[in-house]
Amino acid sequence: MTMTAVRNPAIAIDAIKESAKQKMDEGAYATWIAPLRGTSDGAVFNFVAANQFSCDFVKSAYLHILRAAAAEFGMDAAIRAGVAPSIPVVPTNDNSVRPHYDSPAAAPVAAAGFDEFIASEENFFALTALKKVAAGAVTFSPLYIYGPEGSGKSLLMECLSGAARGRTLLMSGAQFVSEFQRAITERNVFAFKDFVRNCDTFVLDDVHALCGKRATTDEFLTLLLELVRDGKNVVLSANASPSSLTGFDRRVQSVLASGLVVDIAGPNKTVRKNILSRAGVATNVAESLASRSPANGHIVAGLSKKVFAWREMTGADITLDVAEKLLSDSLGADKTPIVMVRNMCAKLGVSFDDVTSKSRTRGVVRARMIMFAALKAATKLSLSEIGRLIGGRDHATVLYGLSQIEKMKGADLVLAADITQMIAECG
Repeated sequence: MTMTAVRNPAIAIDAIKESAKQKMDEGAYATWIAPLRGTSDGAVFNFVAANQFSCDFVKSAYLHILRAAAAEFGMDAAIRAGVAPSIPVVPTNDNSVRPHYDSPAAAPVAAAGFDEFIASEENFFALTALKKVAAGAVTFSPLYIYGPEGSGKSLLMECLSGAARGRTLLMSGAQFVSEFQRAITERNVFAFKDFVRNCDTFVLDDVHALCGKRATTDEFLTLLLELVRDGKNVVLSANASPSSLTGFDRRVQSVLASGLVVDIAGPNKTVRKNILSRAGVATNVAESLASRSPANGHIVAGLSKKVFAWREMTGADITLDVAEKLLSDSLGADKTPIVMVRNMCAKLGVSFDDVTSKSRTRGVVRARMIMFAALKAATKLSLSEIGRLIGGRDHATVLYGLSQIEKMKGADLVLAADITQMIAECG
């Protein structure tokens, strides 16, 4: 059987790849091993990768698996970049159907660049890093920006796209998923890859949108590594830090954290006041509204637009009485515990479904315990009521979570301050 397989290199190589497939993650196999071609010189199975990057990665991560499989035939395995001499190269995607990739419509960008973003002291580091990227090549690619909903991530990505030198490609996570699926359907994945690589700065907003889409995530990871290797600037945004992203394995999390990771906070009272003032609100009115509005840029922007529209239609100034009546639906609603839980989910970068499920992943469990502590401090709910609110958990589970938080505070000096801040913003 072995001699027959060796006399036919194509059969032998397919057998080795099939053996390797049983020992690997399915997505990794499809990305790195399945496209390999090669032949045999009688002593060594020579695998060939499409480019040097793929060759180097397979050599460092998977060559030992190929060698173990080749040893079953009494031979060794090697890999190089190029074209296999004896076995025709069959591309994984037939680009002959559509040789050119039709790029999607360009995302809107902030014409005034970074002047559109009102920065607080908490966000100064992130803003400075983005300006460095816009000015030219930097040494900390990828730059990973994360923060809660309404902290201004998307606006910052648009500002960067408008200010960066050279060709900048801005895509949302949902758009990347959609375009990759379209490229598969139209059989022009290679052209799609070239389209993404042909830029000086690649910006992907809402990386968390790739959660659960394994093939797309693997393709994105390959492109990310290639862009960084080629000296391109890569900027990513998400609703949680790399280690807290749910639905991604540790390999993905480690690559996302391999550059500069910076967090941003929601707009504080001063920033909210400035946003409202730009809409033409008098200082005293802006001060009052800012103190009562949440630290969520989306909501504050909505208040500004409503005020601006009223002034434009009536031609009258906004007084405090008018503002109270006009914005009562946004400012007057009491926050219930369930609303507080949902707000905390957004701030911690986890989904409400995950928090209330039976999930035991590290990031979800930690978020759940922090919510126990915040609800205990901010409400009059009993431990049993808190447990029922977060997935129907019992009194003992909540009590254990609270004891763990107290232990964590001893090792993490800022955890208590973070919980206090979250109560102020979400309570």
